[in-house]
Amino acid sequence: MDFDIQTWISVAAFMGGALAMGLGAIGAAIGEGYTAAQANAAVSRNPGISGDILKSMLVGQAIAESASIFALVVAMILLFTSFTSQSYVTACVMLSSGLCMGFGAIGSGVGSGFPAGAACMGMARQPAMSGRLTTNMLIGSAVCQTPSIFALVTSFILLFTDFSARAVSPTWAAVLGAGFASGLGAVGSGLGGGLVAESGCKGIARQPLSATPVTNVMLLGQAVTQTTAIYGLLIGFILMFKSFPATDSIAPPMALLGAGLCMGIGAIGPGIGEGFTARSAVKWIARNEGATADLTRLMLVGQAVTESTGIYSLVIALILIFVA
Repeated sequence: MDFDIQTWISVAAFMGGALAMGLGAIGAAIGEGYTAAQANAAVSRNPGISGDILKSMLVGQAIAESASIFALVVAMILLFTSFTSQSYVTACVMLSSGLCMGFGAIGSGVGSGFPAGAACMGMARQPAMSGRLTTNMLIGSAVCQTPSIFALVTSFILLFTDFSARAVSPTWAAVLGAGFASGLGAVGSGLGGGLVAESGCKGIARQPLSATPVTNVMLLGQAVTQTTAIYGLLIGFILMFKSFPATDSIAPPMALLGAGLCMGIGAIGPGIGEGFTARSAVKWIARNEGATADLTRLMLVGQAVTESTGIYSLVIALILIFVA
């Protein structure tokens, strides 16, 4: 059975839309469910503030939902926009943008649920700190959404950039690699950022007087967890915006696709690992504020060592792009 190029573009758009929404729904649903479960436990512990807990739960769920809304937007664009470019590269762009947004929404959706659930439990424990807990939850959850925004930006660039003037090979592999780098690269940072924000809300509930240092270190720890997602975004941008010479060999396209996969997969572990490190530091600062400086220094050193594996992946990805 022989298909023309327009058929392949349509097939890729349908698959890209399906993958964007299907994968994008995973994280948000888990994050929202976790938030609701913690809210139930909080109401059982302190029924007198069930109204405040309900409001916090709904706000937290709404933030977690935003990652899947990003995926919905990309899916709708893929399904209902007519693309004029008639190239096999366009088909790869359709598929890549869907994969990028689908993967990119998973970590942020789950991660945003962690601080929302912790805020609900914290309100049950410290009703007087409801306002501060809500603020901390909003800040922490917003940072968790950053990687999914990176994925959304990459998806939009893929969809609305004209690649028709570039050689089909190896450009088809470059655009696929860009989607994998940014999409998979967002998973670990979204989850890691959520772990840190959860600990921040728990710390404030345990020791309200430590709210300021807890929030400050929480944000610092979250910032470090985002770096591997930035590496993924960087590799994605290089693959999208660099013009590669035409080739009839399979090796150059595989090098570019490999670069995207290397950075995307290689960013997952460091993002989560750095989240564990910062989560612990925030937890113990809440219990011993006097050790804030020592704990912060230890956190940064631990995160730096954890970051090294992400840097290894970045180096190999750059070698694959510029040397291989």
